[in-house]
Amino acid sequence: MTAQRIHDTVADDFSRVNDLIIKRLASDVPMVEKIAHYIIESGGKRLRPLLVLLSSRAAGYGQDDHLKLAAVIEFLHTATLLHDDVVDTSDMRRGRSTANAKWGNAPSVLVGDFLYARAFEMMVELESLPIMNVLSHATAVIAEGEVMQLMNVKNPDLTEDQYMVVIHNKTAMLFEASSHTGALLAGADPEQEAALKDYGKHLGLAFQLVDDVLDYLGDAEAMGKNVGDDLAEGKTTLPLIYAMANGNDEERQLIRQAIRKGGLDDLPKVLDIVKASGAIEYTMAKAKEQAQIAKDLLACLPESEHRQSLELLTEVAVARVS
Repeated sequence: MTAQRIHDTVADDFSRVNDLIIKRLASDVPMVEKIAHYIIESGGKRLRPLLVLLSSRAAGYGQDDHLKLAAVIEFLHTATLLHDDVVDTSDMRRGRSTANAKWGNAPSVLVGDFLYARAFEMMVELESLPIMNVLSHATAVIAEGEVMQLMNVKNPDLTEDQYMVVIHNKTAMLFEASSHTGALLAGADPEQEAALKDYGKHLGLAFQLVDDVLDYLGDAEAMGKNVGDDLAEGKTTLPLIYAMANGNDEERQLIRQAIRKGGLDDLPKVLDIVKASGAIEYTMAKAKEQAQIAKDLLACLPESEHRQSLELLTEVAVARVS
């Protein structure tokens, strides 16, 4: 119900953004439209465009360009998903086959490129150099985050600090850019602009930390991905980092071996070690800490239903683990 209340706050804006997304997906190449529509309509939460709408409204924006900005953000996000799934050789996202599983890697990469290009076309139409600066920088940082993650596949020596940099670049950066550009569009004062920028960053970190917990707790139907997918891909996330740091030598070696090997052969044993070590509780505590920082940053904004929805979003971020 809380999530629905948040969407209800900007229901009309949200509907218009969806219409704009469909309109701007138009292409003379049928496969481009087919794949782009498939991934855009695959049931995502649209969190990042939602952040644009809420942040701009919370900062007092009263016009319509936030709709275009929200669509830009969704195109950037969708492009990264298409590329991510190819890099990760994923065959399932949000409970459905990935685009690369259905059409192959080459079409997925190229349609991702199309979405990036369309996003930058629309970005230019906004005629805001500060917004272009933020989004072009964010796009570069996200790409760097993907490369960092790729470099660390099957690396059991990743530290917690290094992990936090990776998830900031890979995930939190677009959250940050969403709320920051919403503030810029609204002409927020410097204090509010900085607060909304940092709000997005800490909210994004909270969401990713919870996602990493759900990889060891969730179920495929609820998550739209398989339990243990991160381990299968050799990704060293915070639950594993903590479990290795706090387990005995035998447990540490088993996890290190599982990360280096990839696959799911050792998943039952790894799950037992992760749960017994307190890694789930530790990672959730970190997520709640990030969510609280995000919530506290909103104090400088005037009271409104949009600010309340941004506050509720910090609660939704961590409430996915019951």
